[in-house]
Amino acid sequence: MRWTDVSAIAEALYEKYPDVDPATVRFVDLHNWVVGLEDFSDDRTRGGERVLEAIQAAWIDEAR
Repeated sequence: MRWTDVSAIAEALYEKYPDVDPATVRFVDLHNWVVGLEDFSDDRTRGGERVLEAIQAAWIDEAR
């Protein structure tokens, strides 16, 4: 997965952290969780606020 794979990342986070309310996750933690995903293979230093917001929004949708 790469930073641009927002939906796939959101699905993976939902599967890995099913009991977490994604609306309460801080961006620092979200960034660390994304780069820690087994299938994540993009540059760890990327993933700015806009990307993290998109991932968080997709994760919230996935959790519903």
